[in-house]
Amino acid sequence: MTRILCETFDTYAILTLNKPARRNVLGTQTALDLQTHLAALAEDNTIRSVILTGAGKGFCAGSDLRELAALDRDGRVAHEAATAAAVRAISAHPAPVIAAVEGHALGGGFVLATACDLVVTGRSARWAMPEVPKGFFPPWGMAPLLARVGPARAKLIVLGIEEFNGEDAVKAGVADRLTWDEKALESAKGAAMRIAMLPESASRKVKRFFGPDMAAQAEAMDAEASALFAEDCDGPAAQDTFRRFR
Repeated sequence: MTRILCETFDTYAILTLNKPARRNVLGTQTALDLQTHLAALAEDNTIRSVILTGAGKGFCAGSDLRELAALDRDGRVAHEAATAAAVRAISAHPAPVIAAVEGHALGGGFVLATACDLVVTGRSARWAMPEVPKGFFPPWGMAPLLARVGPARAKLIVLGIEEFNGEDAVKAGVADRLTWDEKALESAKGAAMRIAMLPESASRKVKRFFGPDMAAQAEAMDAEASALFAEDCDGPAAQDTFRRFR
């Protein structure tokens, strides 16, 4: 099965995480494929924006714990580093990236969505970060989360004690636009067509101005988060989590 579906239209592309049976989890190869597609689309000047969505009933349930459970600590760190690099490529991409979220955005799926420039969410989508309750610090994605909600609320989200539906996600600043369920992709396409109507040179300069700072901040914070994640990998709570996925 193709892990990432890539459809190109006149002025925008749609990248679809395509593991619906596993809730579109992020494995190493999926992360590498995402980075490859983003790099290829960055070279196509006809693509004015990119929509990121998930196949089936949800956006993304985060990192592939089945893959992680089969690895040692160094392997787990490398696994998550590959995903972190792919997510940073969203900030570095020359065109705006729009997340269309339905069903669920959990853990890494939560922060993957927040890394996008515009986030559209279905009304009943579930937004949550369960990593800390599972015994480990989230290994990447803190920079875009902080940029959206600030440190006070980010701490509560990362602790796993603050969850949202789509409406509350918009109120909190996690997402930008609220739609009826099963309409997020349609709304994202509308935003993509509006972006296509903007003067190309001026609209791309928005990402040129804001993107590098966000990418640099994210790289530094991802490195720190990865070190904390590595420490937790050997802890009893994390070990118990990984055992359940073996």
